Amino acid sequence: MELDYFATLFEFIENKFIRNLEIISLQIEPTYILESPYREVLMAIAKGDGKIYSSIKKAKLNEHLGENIIKDLTKLGIIRLEESKELESNSFKRYRIQSKLRFKKPFLRFWFGFVEPFRKELEAGVYENFIANFKAHYERLRSLVFEHLSEEFLLDYYNNKGINIIFSGSYWDKDNEFDIVAITESKEIILAECKYKDRKVCKNELTKLKLKATQSNLTAKHWVLFSKQGFSIELKNSKDKNLLLFDLQDLSQWN
Repeated sequence: MELDYFATLFEFIENKFIRNLEIISLQIEPTYILESPYREVLMAIAKGDGKIYSSIKKAKLNEHLGENIIKDLTKLGIIRLEESKELESNSFKRYRIQSKLRFKKPFLRFWFGFVEPFRKELEAGVYENFIANFKAHYERLRSLVFEHLSEEFLLDYYNNKGINIIFSGSYWDKDNEFDIVAITESKEIILAECKYKDRKVCKNELTKLKLKATQSNLTAKHWVLFSKQGFSIELKNSKDKNLLLFDLQDLSQWN
């Protein structure tokens, strides 16, 4: 399939992707994951928060069957398990700590999040609903990639300063979710928030991050904000030595 590298994402989707759907679908192996009940589980993971039992419930399966399907998908290398770092002692009796499920390949997350719900329409040559849905929700694809890049950038940033990070990843508990939590060798906690929005990040985002940390009993030493569109003057003029601000220009210059 010949690609036009000057085309926008939407032009590619409309002019190339949906016209070559049959060829592209051959990249999905094994083919039985396109059938029930694998299909429903993968769609639930792609469109939801990724938590195991939330995904099983969203797929309308009983827990035993859902757990077996997730085990199979993990063995196949379709998804991976991201364990919760929350401690049992922090949970309520009626609250279940859940690990999250992540797609190993972004293409499959795109397929089951956007294509599969409209596959029958697309195969019949009806494209309007798929395109409208993609335009309305495609930012959730880019925001997750932005989080992953931000985490890699952060690890490299601290490594270049001679600071060893012994853990990094997302964190969630019954109260809050954090895009990136990193712990240094000296046990200092770094909390980072990633904002892939078409507006500058203001000081209230830092305030909200600190409030979430208090609610989740996380004592952070360093605060980091990543932004697609940069930061307010107030944030850029901050004298807080424990605050780091990074935007797309920082990531684009990163080797």
